[in-house]
Amino acid sequence: FQLLYSFQGIPSNQVYSESMFRLLTRTVRFLTTFAVLGLIAVWVLLLYVRYPDPIQVYKVGFAQPSKTAYLLPSRDVPASATPTPLLISDKTEVIPSTVTWYGNAISFQEFLDKTSTNAFLILRNGKVTYEWYRSGIAHDQRLPSYSVAKTIISILAGQLIAEGKLKESDKLVDFYPELKTGTSFDSITVQQLLDMQSGIDVPDNYPTGPSGWGSPIAQMYATTDMNYFLRGHRKMLFEPGSKGDYRSVDTQYMGMIIRKITGKDIAALAHDRIWEPIGAEYLATWSLDKKGGIEKAFCCFNAAARDYAKLGLLIKNQGKVGNIQVIPTGWMKRLSTPVENLDNWGYSAYMWHPYPNVDMMLGLHEQIVYTDLQSGTIIVKLSDNLKDDENETVAVLKALTY
Repeated sequence: FQLLYSFQGIPSNQVYSESMFRLLTRTVRFLTTFAVLGLIAVWVLLLYVRYPDPIQVYKVGFAQPSKTAYLLPSRDVPASATPTPLLISDKTEVIPSTVTWYGNAISFQEFLDKTSTNAFLILRNGKVTYEWYRSGIAHDQRLPSYSVAKTIISILAGQLIAEGKLKESDKLVDFYPELKTGTSFDSITVQQLLDMQSGIDVPDNYPTGPSGWGSPIAQMYATTDMNYFLRGHRKMLFEPGSKGDYRSVDTQYMGMIIRKITGKDIAALAHDRIWEPIGAEYLATWSLDKKGGIEKAFCCFNAAARDYAKLGLLIKNQGKVGNIQVIPTGWMKRLSTPVENLDNWGYSAYMWHPYPNVDMMLGLHEQIVYTDLQSGTIIVKLSDNLKDDENETVAVLKALTY
């Protein structure tokens, strides 16, 4: 070709440059077309499995846990019409200079930093004695609760049981007969859902990174069609009631039962039956599977740290706000009495009991509402901790109670 072009008086280096340019242009066009077709294929696949679009998957998948409250579709849980600000103690909390962390003494601030804490509150005798927020976190900012939301579902269930609208012996398929499988799934009871004894094969093996986004728990978190997900995950791992094994799908089903009984959205029930009577100061939200859809009952309630503290006060005061019994007396006993051990801690109806006389709401990445019933101490810790430090963290909280 160079010889041919030389007869035409065209410099060979020009021919070479033009050929390379055309080759590069074609390569870029091919790669661009391939990328676009690949993106379309991924988009279609995500739609097929009821996942959000790729952009949303990327945003949520790589976001800090504390940012998810603003990235997912949600339904409002308005502040109380008569908000009640927390009382502030006139006594300054003396925080220990050091705490024990994995056998070593570290400063309290180092503990907050190591566990990526966003908010930390201590209440004693019903008053705030310590309140700290990471730089950039406001006192009224909504922070996700993850599985702290499960305790809210439990409170709603306890109210319906006290009203005679629900029994722990009721079966899941009594409310959703269309879900029957002809297997032991059909025998799952409300009690088994509340105590994590259903045996449904959706384990809480939370993934790390994109490689785990296809795990069942990740699918349930990300799905844009909760009903579709639940219909597709009815296989059993063990017989209902034969043992306890923590799995968020149990709470999702419990939330679906509550919706069916009341005919109302979970967010509306949380407002009317809990948020309003406790005098919540700030707007909360409950994340949905899609805009206008179903609440992710197993997680994804988002609120300000001070209002989480009011949930702790509710537990401390045996379910009462003034003269109003928000949590029925019988259900308070149920919540505070461990019925089994899960991960070496006592557990009952979506409430953890790491120590005697302690009721603890616990969510992924260390969202904690810790209530020591004996001393009346309440500690709220909301974090972005991606490490498995819960045992060490709770030991620090215990050391702060007196």
